[in-house]
Amino acid sequence: MNRYPRDFRGYGAAPPDAAWPDGARIAVQFVLNYEEGGENNVLHGDAASEAFLSEIVGAQPWPGQRHWNMESIYDYGARAGFWRLHRLFTGARIPLTIYGVATALARAPEQVEAMQQAGWEIASHGLKWIDYKDHSEADERADMMEAIRLHREVTGDGPRGWYTGRCSVNTVAMAAATGQFDYISDTYDDDLPYWIRAGKRDQLIIPYTLDCNDMRFATPQGFNSGDQFFAYLRDSFDALYAEGAAGAAKMMSVGLHCRLIGRPGRVQALRRFIDYIQGFEGVWCPRRIDIADHWARHHPPARLTRPSQMPKAGFIAAWGGIFEHSEWIAERAFDAELGPAHDSAAGLHSALARVFRSATVKERMAVLKAHPDLAGKLAAAKRLTEDSTTEQASAGLDVLTDAERETFEALNGEYVKKHGFPFIIAVRDHDKDGILRAFRRRVANETDDEFTEACRQVERIARLRLEAVL
Repeated sequence: MNRYPRDFRGYGAAPPDAAWPDGARIAVQFVLNYEEGGENNVLHGDAASEAFLSEIVGAQPWPGQRHWNMESIYDYGARAGFWRLHRLFTGARIPLTIYGVATALARAPEQVEAMQQAGWEIASHGLKWIDYKDHSEADERADMMEAIRLHREVTGDGPRGWYTGRCSVNTVAMAAATGQFDYISDTYDDDLPYWIRAGKRDQLIIPYTLDCNDMRFATPQGFNSGDQFFAYLRDSFDALYAEGAAGAAKMMSVGLHCRLIGRPGRVQALRRFIDYIQGFEGVWCPRRIDIADHWARHHPPARLTRPSQMPKAGFIAAWGGIFEHSEWIAERAFDAELGPAHDSAAGLHSALARVFRSATVKERMAVLKAHPDLAGKLAAAKRLTEDSTTEQASAGLDVLTDAERETFEALNGEYVKKHGFPFIIAVRDHDKDGILRAFRRRVANETDDEFTEACRQVERIARLRLEAVL
């Protein structure tokens, strides 16, 4: 099997309305990453100094050495930036979610106390603020479990949310497997929460953001001034607020860091944004755990048919009749690349139609010949497939007058004699009179043209059959 794990489909063209509390048009959620004291540092047993997300753009790790300037920049976040942001958000009565690195929280008892007194959620940001891309699964899992233990020791409660940030390809599955978390945020792939199936568990994912994020003050392509940050946040809010006004409420995440947005020259942009959104009706500013609780109540996980996850026998049994009496199409589709994008009528139809289109002329001719005549002898003898019976009945072909039946029989005979295969049309797209008009018109076509048209109709019939199931 070749199963492609990435999900390009998501909610598709018609995402659900979030149905936020009190009819809110948008949920604006602020995250403050507390990392100071958990970053790479030889004092913490790491091989080198930190080099990420600081005022020193382009910094490099210093192997075996403390980087005094880097340390002091991180220290600023804990000593000054945190408290400036604490005053701002408590004054605005907006609760935060803290992504707290466990070792950083352990070194910040006064800040943790202030978070808790403000009613902020403290989610886990891992054991240390380090990169896990090259860690073994065992080592990453050990750090995750120690992060949960230390988080509980420091805060009094286990974390209900998880975000590593500098994660590995294993992080989300590993976090879900703990059974600890109401939500995981190591994705950036949607404007709404969604569920994934992780083993035997339904796991809620609440995507995070790297664009509405003050980290871009510390990257080569990013914000150079507070005005740029404010403008980007405002425009993002306006776009999502308009979608919410049209009945498709979304979520906006804003990512913050004590040592970055906590600087005086930047915090005013954040203050202006808070003032801006508070001038609108229908703006909900929850913690991420509040979003998780809302989503679990109002949008619980649904048990959907997922063709890409079916075993081969089940896949062929379910979809082998979509192209009339042609199980080999489903069999070849199963052996091709399938993934979440194929777990819909459009996606599965694409997989099956690709097999049909790439088949030989002889194979496609066999598919055409597998289709029954319209209102023919098989229908009269009630020997059609269930799909064909339902389809022909939908156009009234099961209740023909004697004259109509004679007309269909004559056209069937004329068509097959000329072209060598039955007349095929997606009857659900037409009424009885429309089918007869198409029949009379197409019987006169050149056979090569009719072969092409019949193949197109076969694909259309398959699509309609899938839409009835998926």
